Amino acid sequence: MALATFGAGCFWGVEYFFREIKGVSNATCGYMGGKDSATTYKEVKTGTTGHAEVVQVEYDENVVSYDQLLDVFWKNHNPTQLNMQGGDIGTQYRSTIFFHDKQQKAQAEASKLAFARSGRWGMRHIVTEIVPLQTFHIAEDYHQNYLEKNNLPSCHIAY
Repeated sequence: MALATFGAGCFWGVEYFFREIKGVSNATCGYMGGKDSATTYKEVKTGTTGHAEVVQVEYDENVVSYDQLLDVFWKNHNPTQLNMQGGDIGTQYRSTIFFHDKQQKAQAEASKLAFARSGRWGMRHIVTEIVPLQTFHIAEDYHQNYLEKNNLPSCHIAY
C-alpha cells in the first residue's frame, strides 16, 4: 500500500471523496504542516498552529494511481482560494499536497501545471502548496468517517 496526503479544506469532505475511490483502502483525517506536535482540533481550528486539516490516503497502486488521486483532489475543491474553502476560512483550510517522495513531488507539480493550463479556473492563480511530508497527527476519533457516522452529505462541492 502507498500513502498520499492532501489538504483541500474541511477534512470531512476530503475524506469522503477519497473513500469513494476504488483502490483506496483507508482515508484518515488529521493535521500536518504545523509548528508543534501537541495538536488537537481545538488548537488547529484557531488557525494559529500552522497545521492544515489533511487526509492521509492509503491506496493500492495496482488499482488506482497517484495521478488519479491528484485528479480527484483538483476536481473536488477550489485551488484558487487562498487559505479557505467556501465558508471555511483560515490557513488550516489551505489547498496543499504533502508529497511523500521525489516521484510524488514531480507528479504533483506536473499535475498542478496541467490543471492551471487547462483553463478550468480562467486567469485565476492556483495557490495550492506542494510541500514535503511532515509529521501526520491523526485527528480525534469523532472526526473519522464524520459524514457517514452522522448521515450527512459531503460538505464539499465538486468543481
